[in-house]
Amino acid sequence: MSRPLVPRLLAEFVAATNGRNMTRAAYVVVATGSAMMGLITVDPAYEAAHHWVDAVLWACLAFFVFEWAVRLRHAFLAGHGSSYAISGRGLVDAVSAAAIPLALVLGASPKTAWLLGVCWLLKVVPGIPGLRQLRRVLVQESGPLSSVLVIFLMVLFLSSVAVHVLERDIQPVAFGSVPATLWWAVVTLTTVGYGDAVPTTPLGRLVAAMVMICGLGVFGLWTGILATGFAAQTRRDNFLKTWESVSKVPFFAALGPSAIADVTHMLRTMDLPARTMIIRKGQTGDCMYFVADGEVEVDLPGKKVTLGAGAFFGEMALLGNNMRSANITTRRVSKLLVLDLVDFRLLMARHPDLAATIDAEARRRALENR
Repeated sequence: MSRPLVPRLLAEFVAATNGRNMTRAAYVVVATGSAMMGLITVDPAYEAAHHWVDAVLWACLAFFVFEWAVRLRHAFLAGHGSSYAISGRGLVDAVSAAAIPLALVLGASPKTAWLLGVCWLLKVVPGIPGLRQLRRVLVQESGPLSSVLVIFLMVLFLSSVAVHVLERDIQPVAFGSVPATLWWAVVTLTTVGYGDAVPTTPLGRLVAAMVMICGLGVFGLWTGILATGFAAQTRRDNFLKTWESVSKVPFFAALGPSAIADVTHMLRTMDLPARTMIIRKGQTGDCMYFVADGEVEVDLPGKKVTLGAGAFFGEMALLGNNMRSANITTRRVSKLLVLDLVDFRLLMARHPDLAATIDAEARRRALENR
């Protein structure tokens, strides 16, 4: 017998909410709650539809309270309730569920209390793609980033003292103290200033120009360090993924680790859905393909050939006539490894045994096609 609808839906909800990422329903609730939270600060809109806005906000809060209770119960039943309660995820769930009711109990006005719904946005953080990669980049590049931060702080303080000395007698309100001048230094380093405090002496303007140039240099260094770190981390991740795919292809099984690493640097991966055209007959060929996973179908005159994991195709256009001789499509979801023409020739020169194998297979297929 099938399980009753309510317990079955509850079980599915428990399984979904205990996953690593948020459910689609949670994303919808966060987006809806954030929109309603913004509306309560717009008096005309809130007065026109305050009943609906309040109802939606209470529904969002009820969802997060129920989600927290489900996760807390599941954690205690699994024997790790305390570790969940003090974990980052557990604390975010607790704040999302309890912050608003606690503020209302302590006497905060409803409009102020509902603004604590901004904590709901923290639930989205674990599901942000690339967040782990950003954390790894920040850790790996912490030394250069810290060095640039020290330079930023030095320029900030030195420029504040210099402009304070040069401008304090002329503009005592804006530059009468070093802490007051720090505001000008911050906005000048990070932007070109807001115009609320501007040096008027020739030396003060010279210092301001130098500060603006230093600001561009400092943020250029930060950007370059982060961009380089992201590029290096992306290359490492792609290398590991491609290595795993290459090692599963029987064609490369006889290669040693150094040769596989050489091949991995040359190949790029391609994930394709089912019934996708890969090669069209008559096109100019500039690459060959290895099937890491899935199946492809070769449409030859009078017959169709299926190639599975470990097979390769497209090499005939690279060895002889560079025109594609058949249509090739994926039969199901497939992962392909692509070797471009330049890399193909380089690989054949470095590994003559691979060249002989590919050439022999190309000759066999040419005979079959005839």
